[in-house]
Amino acid sequence: MQKKGSQTLLYSAGGVILLAAILIAGNFLVGALNARVDLTEGSVYTLSPGTKAILGKLEAPVKIRFYYTQGSSAVPVGLKTFAKRVEDLLAEYKAASNGRVTIEKFNPEPDSDAEDSATLDAVEGQMTNTGEKFYLGLSVSFLDQKAAIPVLSPDRERLLEYDITRAITAVAATKKPVVGVMSALPVMGQTLNPMTKQQPREPWVLGNELKRVFDVRKVDMEAPRIDDDIKVLLVIHPRNITEATEYAIDQFVLRGGKLIAFMDPYAYFDQQPDMMNPLGGSQAGQSMFYTLMKAWGLDMNVNKVIADMTYASGAGPRLLPTLLSLNNEALNQDDVVASQVGTLLIPFGGTFSGKPAEGLTQTVLAHTSKNSMPVDLIIATLSGEPSTRGFEPSGQEQPIALRLTGKFKTAFPNGKPKPFAPRDEKKAEKPKAPASEEPHLTESAGENSVVLVSDVDMLTDNAAVDVQDVFGQRLIVPRNGNLNLALSLVEQFTGDQNLISLRSRAAFTRPLTVIRDMEARAQQAFLGKIKELEDDLQKTQEKLTELQKTRAGGQSTILTPEQQAEIENFRKKAVETRKELKEVRKNLRVETDTLQFWTKVANIALVPLLVALAGLLVALAARRKARLRAAA
Repeated sequence: MQKKGSQTLLYSAGGVILLAAILIAGNFLVGALNARVDLTEGSVYTLSPGTKAILGKLEAPVKIRFYYTQGSSAVPVGLKTFAKRVEDLLAEYKAASNGRVTIEKFNPEPDSDAEDSATLDAVEGQMTNTGEKFYLGLSVSFLDQKAAIPVLSPDRERLLEYDITRAITAVAATKKPVVGVMSALPVMGQTLNPMTKQQPREPWVLGNELKRVFDVRKVDMEAPRIDDDIKVLLVIHPRNITEATEYAIDQFVLRGGKLIAFMDPYAYFDQQPDMMNPLGGSQAGQSMFYTLMKAWGLDMNVNKVIADMTYASGAGPRLLPTLLSLNNEALNQDDVVASQVGTLLIPFGGTFSGKPAEGLTQTVLAHTSKNSMPVDLIIATLSGEPSTRGFEPSGQEQPIALRLTGKFKTAFPNGKPKPFAPRDEKKAEKPKAPASEEPHLTESAGENSVVLVSDVDMLTDNAAVDVQDVFGQRLIVPRNGNLNLALSLVEQFTGDQNLISLRSRAAFTRPLTVIRDMEARAQQAFLGKIKELEDDLQKTQEKLTELQKTRAGGQSTILTPEQQAEIENFRKKAVETRKELKEVRKNLRVETDTLQFWTKVANIALVPLLVALAGLLVALAARRKARLRAAA
C-alpha cells in the first residue's frame, strides 16, 4: 500500500509540482557551482586556450564596458540575438579570469549619461532604417590604457573572441611594440642625397600606417644583427641580401623574434638596370631568402611568375592572367587574418613549393586555383591572346602566402658565415673570436612563427590604394585588402604568442547544409530537362526566324502550303515548348517548397511529438506493470 501511495503521489498534481521544485533547486545549485557544459559544435561558448593563457597573465584588473541599446524597438531581431551572444561570451571572459576581468553593462539611450559615456569610450552609434540611433560596442581599459571596438557586427562573429582578446593584449602592453622594417625599397621614405643624386620620396601608405600604430625602426639591408627590442621584423623585397644579413635574421628568429617577409620573382615597381643588355634598359628586381628558405624546406622559382585563368584580371584583349584578383575562395577562411582580408591583388607574383622541414608546420594563407601554371618572366606583362598561348593548367593549387609554425633550426650549422674575401688573398691566421661575441644559436627555444608572401608589388601605393584630393585634403582609399593583410599580420605578431594561435571561432548560426544538398539534388534532376527544352526552343526559334527572313527577303513572294504549314508547326512547337518549360520550372519550385515545408515540420513538430510519444509509451508501460502487480 505504501508503494502504491508513492506512485499515486508521483502521478498526481502535487507530484508534478514537487518534481518541478526539485528541478529548479538542482538548476540553482548547478548555477551556484558555476558549472558549464558546452555541447555546441565547434564549442562556440568555450574560450580558446590562448585566451585563457592571456587572461592568466594579467597583472591588474581589466574592465570591459559593454554598450547595448536594449530598449529600442528599431533594433533588428538578428542584432538583438547577436548582442545576447556577445553578452554570454563576455560572461565566459569573467568566469575564466578569476576576477581579473570585470564587465560593466550600459544601456545608452538617447540623451542619457550612458550615451555620453559611450562617446567618451569611442563607441559609435548606428542608425536604423527608421533613423533611430542605437549602440552595440565595447571598450576595454587597463590602468590608464584604453581600446575600443566601436561597432560589434555579426559579420565578424567568427572573430569575436580574437577581437576582444586582441583589445585586452593591446591595453595590457605598457608601450608600443617595436617593429623593424628592412627593405630595398623606400617603404619608410627617402631623404635627399646630393652625393648619389638620390631624390627625396614620401613614405608608402604602408609605412605611414605602421608608424601610426607601432614604434617603427628602419633596419639596414646589410645589418649584421637585429636588435633585441625589435619584436617583429617586416622584410619587404630583400634584393641582393647578403649571407651575413640572412644569418642575422636566422638568429633573430631563433631568439623568438617574429618574421614577416614579402619576396618577389618579378618586382614590377622595382626597375633595375639590365646588366645583360649592352644597350641599357631595365628589368624587374628579384628577391628571396636563398639560405633560409632552403633550411626551411621551401623554394620559390625566381624565373617564373604564376598565371591563373580563374583569378585573372581584365577580359578580352586586356586579360592579364598574371595580375591575380583573389577572393575568399583563395583565402584561408579558418585563419583569423586571411579570413577577413576580403580581396587581394597580386601583380606578377610567385608561388612556394617544397615540404616544410622537420619540426615545422605549414599553413597556407592564400593560394591560386587549380586553373593556374607558372610562366616565364618574358611574358609576365603580356595581355590578351598572347598571354594565354600554350596555357596548360597544372591542376593544383599553389601557395602564394603561408605561415610556418614550430621549432626552427638554424640555416647556418657551421656558425656565422665568414666575410667575403678574394680567392688570391693570402689568408692570415684565423683570428680569435672576441670575448663579447654573441653565442651561436642552433635551435629556437620554443614555438615560433614566420609568414612568407611571394609578392612585393601588392604593398606599393600603385597596387594597394587610391590617393584622392578632396577639398585640399589627401584622402587614402584602399583598393583591396593588401595593406590590411600586412598590417593585420604585424598586429597579430606584436600581440601575445597565444594570440597568434587563437582559433577562428565556429559560427553561431549554421545553414541547413543537408537541406541545401537535398535542394541541389532536386534541382539537378530538373536541369537536364530544362537544358533540353531550352535547346529545343532555341533551335525552333532559329528555324522560324530563318523562314521569316526568307519571306521578307523576297526570295519567294508566295509561300507554298508546305512552307506555311512548317511555319505554323514551328510556332506551335515554340508555344508548347515554352509551356512545358514553364511547367518544369513550376514543378521545381514546388519540389523545393515542399522540401522546405517538411523540413520545418520535422524540426519544429517531429521532435516534440517523438518525445511526447516516448513519454506516453513509458507511462503506459508503467501503468501496465502496476496493474499486473495489483492483479498478482
